[in-house]
Amino acid sequence: MSVLQITKELENLGNAGKENRQRVANIILNNSALFEPLTQVVFKVDHSVSIKAAWVLEWFCTHHHLHWMLPHLDFFTAHLKNLHFDSAIRPCAKICEHLANAYYSKTDNEFKRTLTESHIQSIVAVSFDWLITPQKIAVRAYSMNTLYLFGLEKKWIHPELKHLIQSKIIHESKGTKARGKHILNLIEKHQNSRL
Repeated sequence: MSVLQITKELENLGNAGKENRQRVANIILNNSALFEPLTQVVFKVDHSVSIKAAWVLEWFCTHHHLHWMLPHLDFFTAHLKNLHFDSAIRPCAKICEHLANAYYSKTDNEFKRTLTESHIQSIVAVSFDWLITPQKIAVRAYSMNTLYLFGLEKKWIHPELKHLIQSKIIHESKGTKARGKHILNLIEKHQNSRL
């Protein structure tokens, strides 16, 4: 019943305006049992309602409770590779960036204990895929940040990311070029700090 309920709310969402996303987020805040069905609808990738579900999930994770994702990390990370609507990929790429930021936060938190090697591998793989395939600027920016962060521990990521930025991304739009240069600077600072 809850999948049907959240699907009905999403179908009535309207556009991606913040007031619309907040309205559905409020429904979930008042009934936390709807959060899991929301994550499930995001990955009904052959239905356009999945786009609206991704908008609301990203809004919820950004403005309310990212930690509500913790019990759903297995499902979320395992299905990222199945996304194909541009408008669903962008919010999910942002959630991946939030997860990486939480994992590398200076303060202790549940993400450091719950995000597994398998979750990280799935996020890293899909982030590289999103950099290699034609994607919007925001998806590329979120993916570069996510990969930079996970590359702080996984030594193979920074050289691969650096190569991809220098050979492909830096020759694209002004936005991706600027973000690429920023990430290259961060990689260089990180390398120099280890000397």
